[in-house]
Amino acid sequence: MINNEQTTQKKNRKPALVVKNASKSFGGVKAIDDVSLTIDSGRSRVMIGPNGAGKSTLFNLITGEIPLDEGRVFIYGEDVTKKAVQRRSELGLSRTYQISNLFHELTVKENMYLALQGKGWELPNFFSFFIPWFKNEKRTSRVKEVAESVALENKLDTLVSNLSHGEQRQLELGIALAPDPDIILFDEPMAGLSPSERVFMKKLIKRLATEKIILAIEHDMDFALSLTNDVTVLHQGATIADGTPDEIKQNEDVRKIYKIQNTE
Repeated sequence: MINNEQTTQKKNRKPALVVKNASKSFGGVKAIDDVSLTIDSGRSRVMIGPNGAGKSTLFNLITGEIPLDEGRVFIYGEDVTKKAVQRRSELGLSRTYQISNLFHELTVKENMYLALQGKGWELPNFFSFFIPWFKNEKRTSRVKEVAESVALENKLDTLVSNLSHGEQRQLELGIALAPDPDIILFDEPMAGLSPSERVFMKKLIKRLATEKIILAIEHDMDFALSLTNDVTVLHQGATIADGTPDEIKQNEDVRKIYKIQNTE
């Protein structure tokens, strides 16, 4: 992955991401209720909880896609609470989505190129907009690099509509990686994958967890608890547990929600 001095300096500053007392209501119903979390540079965190717990809503608040009612969000110490999605991306934040948002009528490489264009990687000058994208050597090189990292190097000219569901998930990950972010939010990356596709995706995410700062939502409990030592559990919009995998497994509130049987 491409790195530079500015990125290295950011990674050495702590914490990378802070959410303070975040709250959000929709139609009088509190979707997120006073949630706080911190992710230090060089660490990752996984977020679990039943459907409707507010996990994806929290992601949308972190990325700025919906505004907070209360609370604050910081990226590398900068208060981005009232700042646009673009500014958060510039600071090194990227994400995948639970529901695909790919351009199915375009090819793999065209989707990746648009990700670079939209997220400000190597921002072009005015005249570069009139240069065919395939003549921009930096961007085409980056697209090839990312495609290789998500095992799509042989699919660059393939229409997204002709990819398998698993390959589309790989492309979504590639799009998140394209601008070389420091922090990646994964929203249920295993959703809908076949057993063999899940094996591949697990290996890919575990590798990325050694290179990037990851905040992941995942329903696969075993995988989620194997990804990191920092786990947050949401239920009905609130944090009910925060700790290591072992602490989470023994937490009585978590055990009730997941109906974990006591085997001791």
